[in-house]
Amino acid sequence: MTSATLDARPAASAKRHGLGFWAIAFAYLAVMALGTIPSPLYPIYQQRDGFSTFTITIVFAAYAAGVVVSLFLAGHVSDWHGRRRILIPALVLSLAGAAVFLLWPELPGLLVARVLNGLSVGVATATATAWLAELHAAHRPHAGPRRAQVVAIAVNLGGLGVGTLLAGLLAEWAPNPLRLPYVVILVALALALVGVLLSPDARSLPDPKPRYRPQRVAVPAAARPRYYAAAAGAFLAFGGLGLFTGLTSTFLAVIMHHPSRALAGVSIFLICAAGAVMQIATPGWSLRRCVAVGMVLLVGGMILAVVAAWLDTPNLALFVVGAVVSGAGAGLIFKGVLGTTAAISTPEGRAEALAGIFLSGYLGLSIPVIGLGIALRQVGPRAGLLGFAVFITLGIVGAARWLLGDSDRSGSARPVAAARRG
Repeated sequence: MTSATLDARPAASAKRHGLGFWAIAFAYLAVMALGTIPSPLYPIYQQRDGFSTFTITIVFAAYAAGVVVSLFLAGHVSDWHGRRRILIPALVLSLAGAAVFLLWPELPGLLVARVLNGLSVGVATATATAWLAELHAAHRPHAGPRRAQVVAIAVNLGGLGVGTLLAGLLAEWAPNPLRLPYVVILVALALALVGVLLSPDARSLPDPKPRYRPQRVAVPAAARPRYYAAAAGAFLAFGGLGLFTGLTSTFLAVIMHHPSRALAGVSIFLICAAGAVMQIATPGWSLRRCVAVGMVLLVGGMILAVVAAWLDTPNLALFVVGAVVSGAGAGLIFKGVLGTTAAISTPEGRAEALAGIFLSGYLGLSIPVIGLGIALRQVGPRAGLLGFAVFITLGIVGAARWLLGDSDRSGSARPVAAARRG
């Protein structure tokens, strides 16, 4: 065997891991996009079937419930069984959910599809995030974690935005608005499944494998106070984000009198994009600074949105600006809590620690929004928006000292990918 052949092997392996990195990023993006495709379409379902706003929040909560159950039961098991073996079933669940959306567009079908989608997202978030970090390390072993960090951030929130943008534009200007978006995402998910099947799994599995158990705190005992603080931050950040991703279409149509599906899709896309951009654009910020500025932006944006809704003539532009500012704040808070988790978790417990943070986040995404849905049965959407903003603000104020007291020992924010340092 020649030296040239020996030199070619590491290069070929690195190239394969590099291609796998982008294949997993695309799969993660497709799964997250399906999660928000229904958001701009809810007014169409409401008009066709007479849904109440409360019914929409229940459909939204079905998704969040699926995520929570999945994270608790399976979000961490790729640490034991390998990333590919866990991500493939997640993609199959997403394909099944998209098919149900397409073939069964009545309320029972929406609930089933949202649960399937949520189950998929719960598995995919922790698994794909950890896999991206490992593929990046194998592809560029001498590079820092920055590239994997940026891609994971962009895919997580960016995927949510892409789903709403796709659905909103197609629903406004293409035929069959309750079917075509799901056809497009079905094709994307099928391509993603092929990519995952061909991607290398760079993780060494434990031998023997641990006995199965549900999600638990997977960080050293001394670091658990910081981990709990990070979980609280994720709850509040996702709570603020869930308000706008779940009900922006309703607020625009009822309060602002702008029922455009394209406007709803673009608005939610901008909210999610703002969170992703703020995470990517602040590479040198400490974890403490990310959380502090994020809290100010999240609360400030909600205040702007409430003011816009309560003006004698509701102001559309101010409402959208407030929602986007809140999205930016949620993104920064989440960057801070992921950075904290990365700094205190161990490589062998990476997916489990991440699953716990996402579990807390999706509880924040579901519980407050369900509460708002119940409140909207008794009060109007403006009063509901005000009450939700007060709830999140009080939560931020109450948790501020806990979140900021010991949120950064490392001095800089190095989210998920940094976890591989141990």
